[in-house]
Amino acid sequence: QVYLKESGGGSVQPGGSLRLSCKVSGDYGSVNYFGWFRQAPGKTRDTVALVSSLGGHVWHAGSVEDRSTISVDTADDLVYLQMTNLKVEDTAMYFCAAGRLFSINPKDFTHWGQGTQVTVSS
Repeated sequence: QVYLKESGGGSVQPGGSLRLSCKVSGDYGSVNYFGWFRQAPGKTRDTVALVSSLGGHVWHAGSVEDRSTISVDTADDLVYLQMTNLKVEDTAMYFCAAGRLFSINPKDFTHWGQGTQVTVSS
């Protein structure tokens, strides 16, 4: 079983920055990719960024690719999402997930954390 625990969310003003962290534990030897996803109330869960387990392959959604960076810290089993120039439309619950495939479909990720809330407002 793979366990994921997100942290780092909060309330920020437009233009601000946040770094989300995801602590990975358990038996994740079969995990090839980690991802950050977000879901606003009443909306579908969207893929924000993906990273391979060793960090060599990354992908960012077009809506955030110039404002976000996903990375892994293999020594401390952490997956980060650094976001800058945050916008009101970035407000959502952000989830960390793990899976075996490179896929922008959240349904292909088999292990999920509980999420961390990001609120961007003035």
